[in-house]
Amino acid sequence: MASARAGSVRPLERRPLCYAPLQPSTNLYLQQRWDHDRYRAHRHRVNSALPVVDTKGIRTPAHVTLKLKKLQPQEERLADINRDNKQLSSKLSGIMHSRGQVDNWNMYPHRSLNAEKRRADLAQISAQNQAIFQRITLRQSEFRRQLWLDDWERTERRQKDIGRDSRCPAHKLRAERKVQFDVGDVKEHHTHRTTSP
Repeated sequence: MASARAGSVRPLERRPLCYAPLQPSTNLYLQQRWDHDRYRAHRHRVNSALPVVDTKGIRTPAHVTLKLKKLQPQEERLADINRDNKQLSSKLSGIMHSRGQVDNWNMYPHRSLNAEKRRADLAQISAQNQAIFQRITLRQSEFRRQLWLDDWERTERRQKDIGRDSRCPAHKLRAERKVQFDVGDVKEHHTHRTTSP
């Protein structure tokens, strides 16, 4: 086991403990800073370098990118939509501020082709109605009021004659009634007085 561990351990690699410049220098610290600054300036120049050959291509003309013929119908359509929206909003505001009146009345006279004939028929019907009204008002009544009054008096007399007995006092209307009770062989007679309600 110890041999396996001893075989798996690698020998330590030798690493430089200080900066090793390419050329000999008296101060290693300053040489390291100068080399590092030169390297950063070099990387900045590499990153900001421009190509020698122009590979961007031809610049697209403005009349190709901006197609005015396509934009014109769209602008006209948007203008129509805006105009319709303004009209609709004005109508809605008018409806909201009004008291619910109807504004769709047709202010023109009604004309009929047979107006003269209809007017003549209406005049004839009104004349006939006036004649009927005159006949009705001049007609005497065929009913005789005196006969009705005599018949009513006879009816009242009959009602009084019929209701005369019912107007008697209630104690005179009491009647005696005999009720028989059967209890075995003995029969007893009891007299009860009943009153009418």
